[in-house]
Amino acid sequence: MKNLYKIILLSIMAYGLFSCKKEDSPMMKTSVGSSSSDLDSIAARYYDEYLKFYPLEATSQGDGRYNDLLPNNLSQDFIKKEIAFYNSVQNQLKSVDYNSLDNDRKVIFDVLEYTLIDKQERYAYHPEYIPFTQFDGLPLTFPMLGSGTGIQPFKTEKDYDNWLKRMNEFPIWMDSAIENFRLGIRNNMVLPKALVLKMIPQMKAEEITTMEVENNIFYGPIKNLPKNFKPVTANKYTKLYQDAIKNKLIPAYLKMGEFLEKEYLPKARTTSGYNALPNGNNVYAYYMKSWTTTDKTPEEIHKTGLSEVARLRSEMEKVKTQVGFRGSLEEFLDDVKADPKAMPYKTSKEVLAGFQSILDKITPKLKTMFNVTPKTPFEIRQTEKYREASASAEYIQGSADGKRPGIFYMPIPDPTKFNVTSGMESLFLHEAIPGHHYQISLQQENTKLPKFMRFGWIGAYGEGWALYCESLGPEFGLYTDPYQKMGSLSDEMLRAVRLVIDTGIHTGQMSREEAIKYFLSNVAYDEAGATAEVERYMALPGQALSYKTGAMKIRELRNKYQKEQGNKFNLASFHDEVLSQGCLPLEVLERKMELWAKSK
Repeated sequence: MKNLYKIILLSIMAYGLFSCKKEDSPMMKTSVGSSSSDLDSIAARYYDEYLKFYPLEATSQGDGRYNDLLPNNLSQDFIKKEIAFYNSVQNQLKSVDYNSLDNDRKVIFDVLEYTLIDKQERYAYHPEYIPFTQFDGLPLTFPMLGSGTGIQPFKTEKDYDNWLKRMNEFPIWMDSAIENFRLGIRNNMVLPKALVLKMIPQMKAEEITTMEVENNIFYGPIKNLPKNFKPVTANKYTKLYQDAIKNKLIPAYLKMGEFLEKEYLPKARTTSGYNALPNGNNVYAYYMKSWTTTDKTPEEIHKTGLSEVARLRSEMEKVKTQVGFRGSLEEFLDDVKADPKAMPYKTSKEVLAGFQSILDKITPKLKTMFNVTPKTPFEIRQTEKYREASASAEYIQGSADGKRPGIFYMPIPDPTKFNVTSGMESLFLHEAIPGHHYQISLQQENTKLPKFMRFGWIGAYGEGWALYCESLGPEFGLYTDPYQKMGSLSDEMLRAVRLVIDTGIHTGQMSREEAIKYFLSNVAYDEAGATAEVERYMALPGQALSYKTGAMKIRELRNKYQKEQGNKFNLASFHDEVLSQGCLPLEVLERKMELWAKSK
C-alpha cells in the first residue's frame, strides 16, 4: 500500500468493494437519454471535489492547486460533509444508463459506485476514534512532506508559503486527534498497549523534536533554499520556519507524546484483536471485505492460509536439503538469520548496488513479458535515517508527468546484517520492477482513465499484482542461489502467514504473543521483525489479507487462460490487459479478463 507514500495511501485512499452483476444492483436505475459522457463528467467532478477533501493526494500527484491546505479530516463537521458529498455523487450515478455503456465505462461505473459505498460504510465503524497508529497516519508522514526531499515542492516563494500554512494547521489536526482518542476511550474503542508503546517514542523522536533547529528534519527546506532567493527573502523564510518549528510543530508532537504516555496508555487494551472491541466482529468483517474485495469469511481465509503455509514449508524443506542443513525447518530458519553466506555486504552502497544488479539482470526479460512499460523514471535509494529504524522497504510513486521519479526505498540500518534470505530478489520484483513501479506508473500515465482511477488504490489488486510479480522470479532467471530462493519462499510464506495471523488475531483465536511465535516458526525473521509485522496487522485489520488474495486470483486467471489458449497464449498480452485499467476489485478484473480471453 499504495501512494502519497504507501503510508498515506493506507490512511486515505479508496478501498474497493464490488458486486459484478450490475443488473442486480439496488442502486441501478436506467434513464432514457443518459450517455457515457454523463458518467465521464460525474467521475471528473467527483475527483476534483474529492481532492479538496484530501489535498495531500493532489500534492502527491503533482497537482499544486491545494498545496497550502491541510483540512482537519478528524472533525465531525468534516466527516458529515464528506459523507454528504459521497451520497450526492451516488445520486448522480442513478441517472446513468448502465446497459448503454461500453465495457470500459462499465468498469468505471462499477469502481466509482462501490468506492462511494465503501467510503461511506467505513464511517459506520468510527475510524476517527483511532486517528493514527504506529504504522500509518499524518504524524508519521508529515516529516516526510516537510523534509524538503519529499513530494511537497520547495522551489518558489509560493511553495514556501504553502508549507507554512500547512505547518500552521498541523497543531489543529493534532489537537483533534487527541480529542478523538478521548472519544475512543469513552466508547471503548482503543488501541492495544503494545502499539501505543511504539507510538510514544515516534512522537518524541530527536529528528522531529530537537530544538537545535538546524538539526530538525523540518528545517530541510531552509538548508536547501533556492539559489535565486534574495538574501532578504531567505532571511524571512528562515525566521518564519524557525518560529513554526519551535512554536508549532515541536510542541504539537511533544503534546501528543505526553498525552499518549500519560492519558491514553493507561486506558489502552491488553487484547490484540478487533473482536475485543464493541461490534468488533462486524468492524473486522468490513475491513476484510474492503481490503480483499471479496465476501470470503475469516474461516475461509484462515483455511487458505494454513494450506499455503503447509505447501511453502514443503518447498523450504527442499532448500534446507540443498544446502545440506541437518535439523528441523525451524532450526534452519533460525540458522539462516546468522549465516555469513546470507549476509555478503559490508556497506550500504554494496546493498544498493545489489538491488541495481537485480534490475540489470531482469531488464532484457522485461521486453518479453510486457509490451507496454512505464515512462516514469525509476530510482533506488536508501531510506532516510530519521525513519530508518521503523521503516520497511517501500515504493513511493512518481508524479504522473514523470518529473518526479518512482523511488524504491530500502532501510539499511546495518549493511553487515542485511540478510538476503529476507527476500532481496523477490522484494525488488514486488516493491520496484515490475511490481509497484509498473502498475502504479502505468495507471497514472493512462490519461484515458478518469482521475479517480488513475490515482486510486485497491489493495487486493495493487498488492496482489506486486506479490504475483514475485512469482515471476524463475522466469526472470532469479532465485538460482539457494539463499535467494529461500528469501523468495520466505517472502511468499510471509503473505501466507498473514492470512493465518490476521484472521487469527482479529477473531480472538490468537494473542499477539502466539502470533509472534507462529510467525517465527515459519518465516526467517528475527523477533523484532516478527513483532513489527504482527503489530502491523493489529493496527491495520484486513490489510495483510490483500496480498495473497489478489495474487492467487491473478495466478488463477493466468493458469486458466494458458490452459484454454495453449500455444496462442501470450504472456505480455495477458500482463498488458491486467494492467490496462489500473486498480480494480477482483471480480471486475475477472470479468474484464474474461472479455479479453473471448476476444482472442
